[in-house]
Amino acid sequence: MSKVIIIGSGLGGLSCGYILQKNGYEVTILERNMHIGGCLQSFFRGGVKFETGMHFIGSAAQGQTMHRMMNYFGMTEEVRLYALDTMGYDTISFAGESFRFPNGEEAFVEQMSASFPREKDNLRRYFALVKRIASASTLNSLTSKERDLAASTEYQTRSINEVLDELFDDEMLRNVLVGNLPLYAAELDKTPFSQHAYITDFYNQSSFRVVGGSDVIALSLANSIRKMGGRIFAGRGVSRICCNDTQAVGVETADECFFPADYVISTVHPARLMEMLDTKLIRPAFRSRLRSIPNTTSCFSLYVKFKENTMPYLNTNYYGYKTSTPWNCENYTEAEWPKGFLYMHHCHEEAPRYARSGVVLSYMRMADVASWKGTTVGHRGSGYEEFKRIHAERLIRRVEEHLPGFASAIDSYYTSTPLTYLEYTGTEDGSMYGVAKDISLGAAGRVPYRTKVPNLLLAGQNTNSHGMMGVIVGTIVTCSELIPAERLYKQILENG
Repeated sequence: MSKVIIIGSGLGGLSCGYILQKNGYEVTILERNMHIGGCLQSFFRGGVKFETGMHFIGSAAQGQTMHRMMNYFGMTEEVRLYALDTMGYDTISFAGESFRFPNGEEAFVEQMSASFPREKDNLRRYFALVKRIASASTLNSLTSKERDLAASTEYQTRSINEVLDELFDDEMLRNVLVGNLPLYAAELDKTPFSQHAYITDFYNQSSFRVVGGSDVIALSLANSIRKMGGRIFAGRGVSRICCNDTQAVGVETADECFFPADYVISTVHPARLMEMLDTKLIRPAFRSRLRSIPNTTSCFSLYVKFKENTMPYLNTNYYGYKTSTPWNCENYTEAEWPKGFLYMHHCHEEAPRYARSGVVLSYMRMADVASWKGTTVGHRGSGYEEFKRIHAERLIRRVEEHLPGFASAIDSYYTSTPLTYLEYTGTEDGSMYGVAKDISLGAAGRVPYRTKVPNLLLAGQNTNSHGMMGVIVGTIVTCSELIPAERLYKQILENG
């Protein structure tokens, strides 16, 4: 039985581990943090639970793609979902004017055309293009046969704003359609339209919050892996991938334990991976290219505990903006911050009447907190605490402008900055979603699934895309290097 070491226990590591253990490999997952799950983790403060990364998922209704995948991964009994408002799973607000995204193409077109009647035909053309691009996804087709890859390839090289400018005359509508861009930290003239299309299709089909928090997804996968005989170790960070002249032979952990391996799969940020690899098999030019790939921006997070039975549960994701555009919120002066925010409630039970906790996210650059870099959590000093207090109060005031009553419902709050995210995820500059998609870089901006170390594979959000769908697509591609693709697709279809 071939031994596989997987570095990292986020969704990428756990989903790879499940598939490979199920298919006869001996899997060991090593996680540097004391808790597994990566961005699936949740935490408790003040007696309530908060999510850190995976706040909601899409396409999980009966018969849809993610529902099939959850069946395949054995999650459906342990992971309960609660649907977001089908008539407004996302709410986009520009300076007091709000627009809601309903599930379903027809409902979306009808609701948007009520505000933009002259654009109704263009909205239909927009959705036809979104569907065409999304159909090229591995998960949509579940086959290795030819798909409509031409559409996917073309729109990987064209920016979101370029394509929307061609499709629509109304500038406000163009801005509304990208109002949820914090989901993928899109940038003007850089982010490919294909990424927008995948995400739009994914959430438009159906949108859900995970009851009790997204950590139940990690726990479900981990329990299944262990039941099949796989091993998962938390608090065992990998310090070195050991190689001979031709391949990787295992890994060494920070406590100097050696784990032999026939294959190694890394799900960590490529910059962290390069720090673990001291081998001539990886050329300096390749190292340099991976280090130079741009990363998505980071964020400031405000975790809010509400007074009991005070804040009605908000069954939509609320995106609020200071101006009439969501673009360039990552570019701000100190006086302008925050230019935009994403506000969500935690779903602690099915059909909650009141929220116990919520989170508000707003872009923040690592440069804003660079003076505290190198310090550790709890030991950053009074200046850092004052910085967080000032920015938390600004963010509270901004949300209050959009949703009166928010501030008075707060019992207490907690905050995190790009430094927290750097320590927590290991991504460059604490980036929200790891490597950024940039149409100007072409292949040079992509992280490969394979390396010149023949038995070292890559998975996780940096190889394909972030989020549940993006990571699982990457998992399938990576695992297809070790399992015949047709066999894997057949398993998913039969068990999903």
